Amino acid sequence: MGSAPPPDATALAALLGAPRATLLGLLEEPSPTVELARRMGVTPNAVSQHLRVPYGTGLVTRVRDGRHVLYRRSPLGDRLVAFNRPYGRRAGRRR
Repeated sequence: MGSAPPPDATALAALLGAPRATLLGLLEEPSPTVELARRMGVTPNAVSQHLRVPYGTGLVTRVRDGRHVLYRRSPLGDRLVAFNRPYGRRAGRRR
């Protein structure tokens, strides 16, 4: 069996699409859709739509906090993002 190719920072965007990959990268800390929309320069509705797939596949978790729903990467999402950072930290070495 061959070895895995080196990490490619564009691979995650190719797999998920650029908006979803960007969202996954932003979700290191819990954030509501309005904050994510502000940071991405899109509408909260667009963020909600882009979060459906990562949430449905277990890459993102959500929890209600008062009137807001906070989204965050799951441990699986953390590993995926860490693996796709060519020079970033690797899974299991969370700071």
